[in-house]
Amino acid sequence: MAFTIAIDGPAASGKGSVARRLAEHFGLAHLDTGLLYRAVGARMMQGEEPIAAAQALRADDLDVPGLRTAEVGVAASRVGAIPEVRAALLDFQRAFARRSGGAVLDGRDIGTVICPEAEAKLFVTATAEVRAERRFRELIGDGHDTTLAAVLDDIRARDARDMGRADAPLKAADDAEVLDTSALTLEDSVAAAIALVEAARAG
Repeated sequence: MAFTIAIDGPAASGKGSVARRLAEHFGLAHLDTGLLYRAVGARMMQGEEPIAAAQALRADDLDVPGLRTAEVGVAASRVGAIPEVRAALLDFQRAFARRSGGAVLDGRDIGTVICPEAEAKLFVTATAEVRAERRFRELIGDGHDTTLAAVLDDIRARDARDMGRADAPLKAADDAEVLDTSALTLEDSVAAAIALVEAARAG
């Protein structure tokens, strides 16, 4: 029987790292749904029309180098606000979620739209300042030239787009467990997430 773990949260909240570790711990497949939008955003940056790019997206498009750059992240947030793009990617995500053996999906509308019947739902969050510091360290480590102030502005702009869009806005599902990682290490965040999922599995 499929067991789906839905993880939502804003940019740089730690949801991706938590999702990957949960998938490893419970032996489940993992899908970073943000990569779908990054792949569409990257194709848009190359001149493709975003809706057509989403409709033509294939699994191997998620392996294209450079999808995790800040520029592609901005493009992903923009295409993610287009209802037709979200609709085109819906079936891909739902099929992955109910695959044999179960799955962990992380994104911004997993528990509310993609998998409202998921057996476990987490909303991983942190303050904008903490998230900006995390993303800044990540970008500097990858050799990008930026400032903490610029990253914070980008985080706040993405939050506004993601939470303010008319279609599938970013928000915690009513039955999701909220995990604030602002003051937690990754190890502490993962331990807390495992405990919450185990509680959900136990019913």
